[in-house]
Amino acid sequence: MTPSLSEFARRVPPFHVMALLERAQALSAQGHDVIHLEVGEPDFTTPEPVLAAIQDAVTHGCTGYTPAAGLPALREAIADDYRKRFGAQVSPAQVVVTPGASGALQLALAALLNPGDGVLLTDPGYPCNRQFVRLVGGEPQPVVLQAGNHFNVDSEAFMAQWQANTRVAMVASPDNPTGNMVPAEVLQQLAQGAQEKGGILLVDEIYQGLCYTQPASSVLAGSAPVLVINSFSKYFCMTGWRLGWLVAPEPLVPAIERLAQNLFLAPSTPAQYGALAALQEPTLTILEQRHQLLARRRQCLLNGLAHLKLPVVSRADGAFYVYVDVSDYTDDSFAFCANLLEKAKVAMTPGLDFGQGHDHRHFVRLAYTCSEARLTEALRRLEQYLESL
Repeated sequence: MTPSLSEFARRVPPFHVMALLERAQALSAQGHDVIHLEVGEPDFTTPEPVLAAIQDAVTHGCTGYTPAAGLPALREAIADDYRKRFGAQVSPAQVVVTPGASGALQLALAALLNPGDGVLLTDPGYPCNRQFVRLVGGEPQPVVLQAGNHFNVDSEAFMAQWQANTRVAMVASPDNPTGNMVPAEVLQQLAQGAQEKGGILLVDEIYQGLCYTQPASSVLAGSAPVLVINSFSKYFCMTGWRLGWLVAPEPLVPAIERLAQNLFLAPSTPAQYGALAALQEPTLTILEQRHQLLARRRQCLLNGLAHLKLPVVSRADGAFYVYVDVSDYTDDSFAFCANLLEKAKVAMTPGLDFGQGHDHRHFVRLAYTCSEARLTEALRRLEQYLESL
């Protein structure tokens, strides 16, 4: 007999975009030219200096376990990077290297939450965050952001949602799916507000560095206590190497390290040696060139959407996403994306994946993760599709 599933496993919803991705891959296998604007992974390979460092580590037998919190040299390098690039005073003792940002979030929530404790989360927001809260017995508490305000986070309105059982407030900057950045002063207001209520602010900075209208920053440059999760996936182009980190107030780190020992043992050792190279100047020069390329792609997409009179409802000033209102054409963004894929061979992500608090059926997310030529072709196909409706 097959054992029964846990309640958690039964309740985890699917990603709607995965059905579209599967269909897109099937169409590609049939020989169709599908343009992918649905996947949050640019068409960049891992930078050569990083690959060389990984190969060197493997060649020299650096393949055993590291300490659970990561290589001491990498923890120090991450702390130094905060000081040099963001003016944030971070001690290496605050840094815990993790198996991806997902591992960092799991450790942070496991360290902070008891069953029944609440976490304020933005809606729209990255859907997996809700499931990580539930995994440790917590209660996701969505804070609905308003399209009329470009899905901006308002600190007063956000903290007004704090409940008796709330322990953590979580925001992302830049954000998925909107691409919005939360202003530094708003982040400090949230951090101070959470501290006053006996809780703490947790900030997802995994798209840090991918900013287009203002310099990249970190909440850690402020004075209020916070936790930060980050990753080598997005800016550093190391998605498949599955390496991230957590920065926490130092008194929390021993417990977080014990959790890491029990849940993960250690992060990937070759990836950590690659990450050391990722934080050095040769790689940072490559990454800045790619950042500028993404900026041009962003402008290409924004110009094209304006021509099509499709409203971009977020500021889209970071990451590599735009959130678009398609309500003039549909009240079902999943059906819109499915039909667009079949008829125009352009893949997008329906808003249904990012929350439930307002009518996500009216929105789609586009990722400018392919070349300008491909974006231009996608916009041409989209225009033809809209004219056919």
